[in-house]
Amino acid sequence: MWDEISSMNQSIEQHGFAIVPNVLTPDEVGGLTVSLGIITGAGRRGVLTDPVISSFSRFAKILDLVRSNLGSEPRPVRALYFNKTAEANWLVAWHQDLSIAVEERKEVAGFTGWSVKDGIPHVQPPEELLENMLTVRVHLDDCDDTNGALQVIAGTHRSGRLSADEIQELRGKHTATLCSTKAGDVMLMRPLLLHASGRTLGHRQRRVLHIEYAGFDLPEGLKWHEVV
Repeated sequence: MWDEISSMNQSIEQHGFAIVPNVLTPDEVGGLTVSLGIITGAGRRGVLTDPVISSFSRFAKILDLVRSNLGSEPRPVRALYFNKTAEANWLVAWHQDLSIAVEERKEVAGFTGWSVKDGIPHVQPPEELLENMLTVRVHLDDCDDTNGALQVIAGTHRSGRLSADEIQELRGKHTATLCSTKAGDVMLMRPLLLHASGRTLGHRQRRVLHIEYAGFDLPEGLKWHEVV
């Protein structure tokens, strides 16, 4: 077990991501799917308000994967649920995850790019905070190049906040890695890792529970929107 965690931590440090197979049993996958329900459209924000998802985000075997990659005890601070289908199908261009969800807008030095998504204030924090967060993607379906598996450019989590030109330059220099997964697998990734995904090509679903973890409080009165 410790060898597996050490290998995972090394991959996250070096490449910015790791895929851990068979974290959830089929029954656990089924239970999450039932609790999350049916999505109308591409996805849903704010799912940490669901008691089942809130409890799952603190599930010991999930926290054990996250804990050693943060500076202190991990706290879930945002969760989203995505379902890519033939009816709700979209292409995600190459990008980094730069925004966090907060309770309300407060002008704080280093926090820029304010926006509102589904009524929730979002802001881009300093990159040193993003470097100390970790995203857990819980896969509820098998996922490959035919139904929108994530692609990443390994190591780009160490490149800081990238401009559009820098993203294009990196795309030209490096080969993308396709992150194929099975239902029950978990992918861990740094927010600054450059990633993208394609459209689904058939009628298979691609359901993913996306949970963001941090081990710190926000400064000067800013508060996480969804912290458990």
